[in-house]
Amino acid sequence: MQTTRPQAADGRVTVDVADLADIGLPLLDEPEHPAQGSYQHEHTRRWSRTVQLADAFVVVTPEYNFGMPAALKNAFDFLYHEWAWKPVAFVSYGNTSAGTRSVQMAKQVVTTLRMMPVGATVALRLADSVRDGRVSGSPTLDAAARAVLVEVSRVARAMRPLRGGTDVVDGPVDGLTLTDGQPGDLAELLVLQRCCWVQEAIVNDTLDLAPLRETLDDLHASMSTWRWWCVRRDGRLVAAVRARAHEGTWLIGRLMVAPDQAGNGIGSWLLSYAEEQAPEETTGCTLFTGHRSTRNIRLYERAGYTRTWVADPPQDVVHLSKPRPAGQPHRPMTDSPVHDGAGVG
Repeated sequence: MQTTRPQAADGRVTVDVADLADIGLPLLDEPEHPAQGSYQHEHTRRWSRTVQLADAFVVVTPEYNFGMPAALKNAFDFLYHEWAWKPVAFVSYGNTSAGTRSVQMAKQVVTTLRMMPVGATVALRLADSVRDGRVSGSPTLDAAARAVLVEVSRVARAMRPLRGGTDVVDGPVDGLTLTDGQPGDLAELLVLQRCCWVQEAIVNDTLDLAPLRETLDDLHASMSTWRWWCVRRDGRLVAAVRARAHEGTWLIGRLMVAPDQAGNGIGSWLLSYAEEQAPEETTGCTLFTGHRSTRNIRLYERAGYTRTWVADPPQDVVHLSKPRPAGQPHRPMTDSPVHDGAGVG
């Protein structure tokens, strides 16, 4: 990771570590087939969330008796759909073969799970690469590690439409693609968010706005409590919005459109799409915006929102709501953890 950290930053890639020793999965103990997605144990649900949030994988594995270790095979076997349509690269280590026979066995498994092994690899022969229990760096190994990161990132972006939650849409302008937000979108989301909220900071005469303070870690955490949608135009992230169920309503937040794309109707169109995702148990939609954000307020009022009174409202914030239209198609509600705070701009 130390070698590839600058490359990850340049490529806007977020790298997390999932150490199977820390995760501590028992030998597969789920009563249902993993393809059913019906998990009885919390350790499986945690592992499912970890894998589901990832866009790509780099597996670091040793070789035992011409094959991959049982712990790795077990980790693959616990899940099914969460692995699908994601690239995987390998860093192997061992003696005579530098762990490459372990990789060959693992590739048979991952392709069955509909994963895509990439060509770039790192193979460490212990006698040549390890000194005093630590891997000895070299220009050749460093270059190989960087090549793995570059290739797996490129393939992850190319395979994103296969992972579901993607629609090529007939939007207000040509070239728009609507996708469920993924961890790979976080760096671009953070940049877009800050660009959009600079104007809000000026209009409301304050820099004390959550969207300007948030970090990549904050956005990553938000994906466990909010559902995000991202809009790209010819591959570039130009708009986004998020929503979640909250106290019987569908709370919509962080509606944003790139400044150079404003005025094309993308914001109104994306707001309408977010409203359509409201679960059937919700009575309507709610959102917040700055009390001086007249442009936003006009947009929401044109969309049918009205200002509503709330007890102890946040300072300098306008609360707006819109009831569910009669006869609107309903969607089933999913679990939506709640935490304080929302912002729309």
